[in-house]
Amino acid sequence: MRFPLPLLKLCLLVSLPALAVAGLTARQQPPAANVLFVTLDGMRWQEVFGGLSSELMTKDGGGISEDDAPALQKEFGGPTAEVRREKLMPFLWGTVARQGQIFGDASRNSIARVTNGLRFSYPGYNEMLTGFPDPAVKSNDPIANPNVTVLEWLNRRPKFAGKVAGFSSWALLPWILNEKRSGIPSNAAGPPIVNPRSDRERAINEFAADLPAYWGEERFDAATGLGALEYVRRNRPKVFYVMLGETDEWAHGRRYDLYLDAARRNDRFIRQLWETAQSLPEYAGKTALVIATDHGRGETAVTWTGHGEKVLESDRIWIAVMGPGVQPLGVRSGVNATQSQIAATVASLVGEDYQAAQPKAAPPLALGK
Repeated sequence: MRFPLPLLKLCLLVSLPALAVAGLTARQQPPAANVLFVTLDGMRWQEVFGGLSSELMTKDGGGISEDDAPALQKEFGGPTAEVRREKLMPFLWGTVARQGQIFGDASRNSIARVTNGLRFSYPGYNEMLTGFPDPAVKSNDPIANPNVTVLEWLNRRPKFAGKVAGFSSWALLPWILNEKRSGIPSNAAGPPIVNPRSDRERAINEFAADLPAYWGEERFDAATGLGALEYVRRNRPKVFYVMLGETDEWAHGRRYDLYLDAARRNDRFIRQLWETAQSLPEYAGKTALVIATDHGRGETAVTWTGHGEKVLESDRIWIAVMGPGVQPLGVRSGVNATQSQIAATVASLVGEDYQAAQPKAAPPLALGK
């Protein structure tokens, strides 16, 4: 079909500007106004991408008795990695993977690693929050971090001043963020809600107080999650970090059943956090989400409970991102990433160039292509 020349010119005049605007929108989508950042301590990439591992479904491997194995298999098992992983983390795979990107799937030739060489918590959190490893950060001792994290740097920016906060199940978060210097409030011990104002908030504190102090420096994630959700509703932070910890603790205890259960509950909390944010006008449609871990774990039934310098494969991690400016590419193939890229990525999601201010930091993840 041929159009008359005047009609063809008219179509071009109408369509070309529209195409130009569409191209501009795709290339220059405005950054997010807020970013939610959640970490699952010591959560293995093997379960994130493959779900339940049959190798760990034994008494010696994962603390699973023959009597308990069938129920666990029914709850988390499946014929394919895709089925198993979605049973384990339905929000990560049903929403984040479809609307955003996930790095670290070895079956897709995508490797994500820590670069600090130590492969345990404080060095990992320092690397992900500052953008570079620091040899001076070499223990889990409660020592104030000498480095400025991306959260502290954002808190110094006029747009985010006083709007950055953290919640943690691990008592060391205030030290990692150097709360005294940074001024970032970080709830990591004691009641999850400071100065409760309602019966609901007082009930949450009473619930947290009734939980056993099972690990000493680590409280149960339920208390952390409930406090974090209430903090968002009350204070509306623009940059909010939540550090969850049970996955690491149950793995160290060789309780594969409780490790899987903790991962699913963490996934449910992230969904609740995301849905809570989307229900509030300050966040809806203008909030990014980053999910990651501080280190990996061993690969075998013998080594999966541990990590560190002697467990070489525990340098393997995973990273997930969703929100404005993040193309929906799903599981990335043939793309490697490092933990040190997370800091600049958090900043770039809200339109800030952290690497320009901290040249030692790794560049942000390439999320637009």
